[in-house]
Amino acid sequence: MKAKVDWKGNMAFSAQVPSGHEIILDASKEVGGEDKGPRPGELVLAAVSGCTGIDIISIMKKMRLNPTSFHMELEGERAEEHPKKFTRIHIHYALEGDLPEDKVVRAIKLSKNKYCSVSHSLKAEIVATYSINGIKGKEEL
Repeated sequence: MKAKVDWKGNMAFSAQVPSGHEIILDASKEVGGEDKGPRPGELVLAAVSGCTGIDIISIMKKMRLNPTSFHMELEGERAEEHPKKFTRIHIHYALEGDLPEDKVVRAIKLSKNKYCSVSHSLKAEIVATYSINGIKGKEEL
């Protein structure tokens, strides 16, 4: 997989990714950017959620489960010293629908432990919790 990234002046960059999409990245105004796009660290959290979300929906489809709603809330903890890498990422999966808890847990565990290539590319600890129809799950995954 290859990407092409061009400097667009000041602190902004344009990334052309293999799928043909363009992503503008920039720094905040407080550090000299112009706030033209998300910060790279923000994209890391978004990439983790997109990767695991796609995994879970794919696994649930194979289980013949159809959530009526699904969103994730992520919280990334970063080191205080440079390079200020993510040290821990907590993902809360909130699903709605007629979903057996054991199957939801299995889908989350498969994504977390086997399939999500983005989270496996990081050194951060990945912690997962979940809720189904607003009811908090029994375990931290």
